[in-house]
Amino acid sequence: MDFSLDGLVGFDLHGKTMGVLGAGRIGQATMSIARGFGMRVLAYDLYPNAELAASLGCEFVSLEEVWRQADVISLHLPLTAESRHVVNRETLARMKPGAVLINTSRGGLIDTAALLEALKAGRLSGVGLDVYEMEEGVFFENLSESGLQDDQLARLLTFPNVLVTSHQGFLTREALMNIADTTLGNAGAFERGEALVNAVSA
Repeated sequence: MDFSLDGLVGFDLHGKTMGVLGAGRIGQATMSIARGFGMRVLAYDLYPNAELAASLGCEFVSLEEVWRQADVISLHLPLTAESRHVVNRETLARMKPGAVLINTSRGGLIDTAALLEALKAGRLSGVGLDVYEMEEGVFFENLSESGLQDDQLARLLTFPNVLVTSHQGFLTREALMNIADTTLGNAGAFERGEALVNAVSA
């Protein structure tokens, strides 16, 4: 076992600036955790909420301000035509040098080719991904026999400052029970002809 500390020097979150893109429930939970670590929190959302800012102790700012000021950026946006590749060559270049980028939302929010360029140039000190834009057919699969065919993902995995998990942020007993309860509740409401709280419209 290697218990050496070489290459393991980190940084304190206290006093740093967290940028959160997307102020929904998960984004709000992230802000609350960041505040608990003593971080300054900058939030970006299409619908800034002054009451939310006051209750969470965050500040709603423009995307440009998040790129410029945040030491850690966490993505919590839905994937839409407007948000696709919100992290791209231009926005990566505007990020604070040495920033940490975290995406637990949707893989398509990040342009992977641009991310690889930024990593090779040493612009980011760390990247954490629970999602990947080409994850279908890769995540949730055992590729031990066939090998990884995605060259971009394979390259990402070679960086010592990149952590990739296979879209498993939901994988807790509690979350699985909530999913089952919601699904059964939806089916029951449909059968009874009630309004569907979680209906998906096209």
